[in-house]
Amino acid sequence: MLSTGQLIFAICFVVAFVAIMIMSYRKDKKLHKKQYKGSVWVLIGFLIFFGLLLVAKLYFVD
Repeated sequence: MLSTGQLIFAICFVVAFVAIMIMSYRKDKKLHKKQYKGSVWVLIGFLIFFGLLLVAKLYFVD
């Protein structure tokens, strides 16, 4: 189990980490739109492939 000090540190660390990540993302948002223009299609393809694997597993295992 965590002590009170460790718990407070963990909460502060998570809050600070998330805040820094949000600020960093907002700073680079314009660059991300330019660099990763078609990445949504890769994600869609991956999800379709994963779905097909899941369907095949459920169909062939029973």
